[in-house]
Amino acid sequence: MDTKNFAEKFYEKYGNRKEKPVLFFSPGRVNLIGEHTDYNGGFVFPCALNYGTYLLIRKIKGNTLKFSTINFNDDFETELKGLFLNTGKKWINYPLGVINEFIKKGIKLSGLEFLYYGDVPNGAGLSSSASIEMVTAVAMNEFFNAGFSTLDLVKMSQKAENEFVGMNCGIMDQFAVGFGKKDHAIFLNCDTLFFENVPLILTDCSLIITNTNKRRGLTDSKYNERRSECDKAVELLQLYKPIRNLSELNIGEINILEKYIKDPVIRKRAKHVISENGRVIEAVSVLKKNNIIRFGELMNQSHDSLKDDYEVTGTELDTLVYEGRKLPGVIGTRMTGAGFGGCTISIVRKADSAKFMTSLSTTYQKKTGLVPDFYQPEIGDGAGRIVF
Repeated sequence: MDTKNFAEKFYEKYGNRKEKPVLFFSPGRVNLIGEHTDYNGGFVFPCALNYGTYLLIRKIKGNTLKFSTINFNDDFETELKGLFLNTGKKWINYPLGVINEFIKKGIKLSGLEFLYYGDVPNGAGLSSSASIEMVTAVAMNEFFNAGFSTLDLVKMSQKAENEFVGMNCGIMDQFAVGFGKKDHAIFLNCDTLFFENVPLILTDCSLIITNTNKRRGLTDSKYNERRSECDKAVELLQLYKPIRNLSELNIGEINILEKYIKDPVIRKRAKHVISENGRVIEAVSVLKKNNIIRFGELMNQSHDSLKDDYEVTGTELDTLVYEGRKLPGVIGTRMTGAGFGGCTISIVRKADSAKFMTSLSTTYQKKTGLVPDFYQPEIGDGAGRIVF
């Protein structure tokens, strides 16, 4: 959104043109490889996008917090009297949960006016929730001189989503949103939080995100089911060695699964996590050598594992991936996010990008009856203030 138009919306909403609000931006993210490994203490490889959440914020007298968003006709106003409770109004819980974390840490707050605008596609699995949380956290940190580090804000935002919103997510989303760097992806160990910004040089290729536009009713229940299956695998594998999570096993140990896990379903879940960690490690290595072809092969292998061993893809995602692989210029393509809908991420040669989108759209509509959306993002920086 044009910043002047956004500021005008703020003044229309709140008045007082003499005091200028401050603008912050926080990106969405896409995970390039390393799926369903984060809550297993494993490796992920996301990048921040140039889509995200914009926030105009201004201090006012008193203790009233006023929230509005351009995306919905759903304003909210409350007083600073103590910790907030979940409102049942979905979008407002993300900023309220973050503000609670500041209150818990003893930061003295005062009245504020907030206006949010997000251009992360809703329901696409590109982490609009973490984007809202982090833009709020970065703004509050600066406005009240709280002095928290980016890592502090990442952890506070994740805690807000886990405990206040009630979504038991791993730390990858908030981390990618906080630590993103233009033209780099983030190699993150979700157990130790060691990370490295790795250059992602696409040269004659581009990233294309394709949204299935399928309603994702199964995601939460299946997500919890997969987590419990992985916990069961850890419990069984403790007879082999005292591990805390599946990611403490490396690719060379995958052959021991059959001995210790008799249930074929639990065994497949463990196989995916261990092999996916191996793919992420190799992906980082080949990217450092600028071998984008091998990186694409690893993306393809990742999707196959998510389909066959983790079983979180579904007809829509599989159609996009397997039909997409048939098209010219496709280096690699896979589902990204929780699965059962949401998006695929593809690396496609720029010369073939337009044909890829038109051809895949036609085939996908014929096979599923749904119309996909396509996005060609740039890889951007993490959350911060924007001068306007």
